[in-house]
Amino acid sequence: MGGQTFVEADIWTVAQTDQGNVVLVRPRGSDLAVPIFIGQLETQSILIGMGHVEVPRPLTHDLVISLIRTLEAEIDRVEINDLREGTFFARLALRTKEGEVLVDARPSDTIGIAVRLGCPVFIAESVVEEAGISVNLVTGEGATIGESPEDSSAKAQAPAGPAGGERARLGAELEKAIAEEDYERAAMIRDRLKELEDGA
Repeated sequence: MGGQTFVEADIWTVAQTDQGNVVLVRPRGSDLAVPIFIGQLETQSILIGMGHVEVPRPLTHDLVISLIRTLEAEIDRVEINDLREGTFFARLALRTKEGEVLVDARPSDTIGIAVRLGCPVFIAESVVEEAGISVNLVTGEGATIGESPEDSSAKAQAPAGPAGGERARLGAELEKAIAEEDYERAAMIRDRLKELEDGA
């Protein structure tokens, strides 16, 4: 990782703000999180990866992973390595037959890949120091740790009733959302189904 100091981090949550969609990257054991603003398509792709939603055709991040594997390389980790003039920089660390290769990429793309593979995410300490915000600023808005406002909204809209009936209804909604390529909603529904299964 060169001369920089990196810390391992988690993709903590994805949220909507007045300024747009944001993914929060939280160094492990830290009370700070780094907000990175991302586009709508990238938001949907990250939510799909976080929710392990199956899609009928590969999305861009799925394609990148397939290409890298076809070339007999592996993604070792992703690094969010710099912040210059308000722009975040990241890279993929690939393991190849010739050794390690670092590929420049947008943070949103590296995160979209990382949530699919479960590979480690590292962020430069200098980036955390410059852009980190207290996690209390996020959780103070009513969303719980690890839960995005979309997740909270989905819970609020879920009707009370027998868990079995709700699972059946959500299963039908999930199929409909995937068919309509509404992957953001599909990810939220998948999260809710997982909660029902965990609570059963």
